[in-house]
Amino acid sequence: MPAERADLLRPLRTQLRQRRRALVAAERIDAAQRLARHLLNLEFAPDDGPVAGYWAMDGEIALHAWQLGLPPGCRYCLPVLSGDRLVFAPWRPGDPLRPNRFGIPEPVVAPDALLEADAMRMVVMPLVGFDDRGQRLGMGGGWYDRTFAARRGVAPPPWLVGVGFELQRVPLPPPAPWDVPLDAACTEAGVHDFRKVER
Repeated sequence: MPAERADLLRPLRTQLRQRRRALVAAERIDAAQRLARHLLNLEFAPDDGPVAGYWAMDGEIALHAWQLGLPPGCRYCLPVLSGDRLVFAPWRPGDPLRPNRFGIPEPVVAPDALLEADAMRMVVMPLVGFDDRGQRLGMGGGWYDRTFAARRGVAPPPWLVGVGFELQRVPLPPPAPWDVPLDAACTEAGVHDFRKVER
């Protein structure tokens, strides 16, 4: 990553993470409920198959309401670190978890239960920020960009949906060549559909 782009993104990440952590509990709960409705009503929301979420940390918007509202045919999965990419493990509340090297809980499953990225019907991913062109600002580790590199310029599935609070929608500098754009972003305020955006 060019040094000047990194210099722009570093303070922006800090500012946006502070903003989302400053939200009070009542705002978070209400936002998670509203987010779930928007995700469940997406035009391309699957009725069956594996869908991926994440374990919310560091002020990220929670997905429990969406998970509980999924159609019976959907299998909810959480990401698991595998080399320099992510794979996905089915998980239900009460199933065992263990922290990965970043302290993020991952399902404890047999290796043959893990699913590759291209098996997902839809992936709901956390973000630090996003813009009106469907660019996602993550934590800077590149996990989702590496995992879904095959989606650059290729039609879904999996559908890639970033989620966060509306206060995380901000102008971003031009993307890096390896950045994978979102198909949509959902916040408590509604759906931002990027499928017809000129990239």
